[in-house]
This record gives sequence, structure tokens and C-alpha cells, in this order.
Amino acid sequence: MKCSASFLAFLLLATLPLPSQTPKNPFLGRWDFSMPAPHGVGASWLGITEKGGKTEIWYQPTGGNVFQVKDFKLQGSHLSLPLQPALSWELNASAGKLTGTEKRGDAVTPLIGVRAPALKRNAPKAWSAPEALFNGKNLDGWEPIGDPAASHWVVKDGLLVNQEHGANLKTTRTFEDFKAHFEVNCPDHANSGFYLRGRYEVQLEYEPLTANPPERRIGSVYGRIAPVGDLPRTPGKWETFEITLVGRVVTVVRNGVTTINHKEIEGITGGALDANEGEPGPFYIQGDHTGGLKFRNITVSVPKK
Repeated sequence: MKCSASFLAFLLLATLPLPSQTPKNPFLGRWDFSMPAPHGVGASWLGITEKGGKTEIWYQPTGGNVFQVKDFKLQGSHLSLPLQPALSWELNASAGKLTGTEKRGDAVTPLIGVRAPALKRNAPKAWSAPEALFNGKNLDGWEPIGDPAASHWVVKDGLLVNQEHGANLKTTRTFEDFKAHFEVNCPDHANSGFYLRGRYEVQLEYEPLTANPPERRIGSVYGRIAPVGDLPRTPGKWETFEITLVGRVVTVVRNGVTTINHKEIEGITGGALDANEGEPGPFYIQGDHTGGLKFRNITVSVPKK
């Protein structure tokens, strides 16, 4: 039987070994971790990508800001992360989850990481009329986080005031997508934050400029997104914030100027109440750093049905 040249070529190719394929890194992606903490739940986050053929890892601890982890060991489905002095993680990737342990000194805490949701949603066609979250008379609709005896939040002259550092304060209601409005008077040398869904902090501060890089100054999404522009710093004066959050996309308008325009928040920030990013969450105001901040005209609009 005669064989055509094309058929012989096909047979030759069929007998050649297939090129080896490098297994995909099972750690790639964004991961949310909720873990036991002394005062409830601690929340952490990992963002793992490949750039230029190299793995890049960013870590958000339960407090503080996200930072890059450069000294790590990745072998197949096992990852070792030395994070801070006396703090390390050992993780295994399996069945779409990360499991392992956190070692802090002699203390060992189990870890379970789940893939962070994409939260890709279209902006609503319309928003509801603004609804007051603070009535100017009392703390109805708000509650301290943790020990109520540590709270120094009061209503004075129609304003919501944190008299000194103590407890954080959150709404009793939770929200998904929204437009929030508030006015804040932040004293010099003060540090606070207004949390979206209880997981993403919009920074409020008037510390010395040398104390914080741009992504951790007033109007930033703390450690994640720096505001653009160079607005005057006005400690002790009233300022207005308009914040829109749809899925992960945030817009911040400060004193009528858009300083963050439709930017994606990659993950939780330090101080997050939990790492359940796919769920609604409350607004909360940081009160455990410094006192003296005053708030008024806190309202919210939600997608109109």
C-alpha cells in the first residue's frame, strides 16, 4: 500500500513526545483568611501573582498595611511565608483552598484561605434618596465594637464625637453597594478611618506628612489606593466625603474633588472586621487610635429597586 507524503508526516508527528507543560501555580489569586483572634475574628489576605515568570506575594495582616513578602519558599503545593519577626505561615493548596498554620512565637493558629470573590457588578441605574444614618440626637443605629465600657462616642451639639481613643463604632445595619456621605472634622495629629462594609478603610488623618506615604494619608483606601491631586490639609475644619462602592470599584470625592476615580480595591485593609468580602457589611468608624474627631450628616443611598 502506498502512503502519501502528508500521511507519513502525520505519523511522524504523532510519535514525537509532547512538550512538557509546567503545572499552574495553585496559589495564584487573591485569598481571604478569617481566623480566631483574642477579641473575635481576625482577617488577613494574600495576593499572589506571576510577573515576568516570577511569583509575587502581597500580605495584608490583621492590622497595619499590605506589604510585599520577598523571602518565601514555594514548592509545588506548599508555601512557606516568613512574615514578621516570630511570625510565619505554612500553607498547602488543595481543592481550591489554602490550609495550614500560623506560628506566632509558641502559639499556633489554624488557617483556612478561600478565593476572594471577584465582585464584578454593574453600577445601578438609579440610587435611592439619601437616608440619614446618624440622627444628631443619640446613638440609635450605632453600637461600639467590643467592650461598651471602652467607648467614648457621644452625641454633643448634634454631632457624633469621639472624646478620646477607645472603642470603634459601627452601624447596626449592613450594606452591599452604596453611596455614602459624611462630614468630618479631624483635629491636627489625629488618626482615624471610615470603613466600607467593615473591610475597607478610607483613611482620616492629620499626622505629619513624614508619618505616612500617600497611600496611607487622608482620603486614601488605606495602604491600597492613594488619592490623586494635592488638596489643602485643613485640620480642625469641616470636610465632606462622598464615597461610592459597587462591588470592588470605589470612587471618593473629597470636598467636591474626585480623588479616587473608579479604582478596584484588591482586598481588605488592616482592621477589617472579617474577610467575608462577598457579604454585606456595616460602616464603622475607627475610634481606637485617637480622639477628638467629629462627624455630622452621615447618609447612605442604596441601589434603587
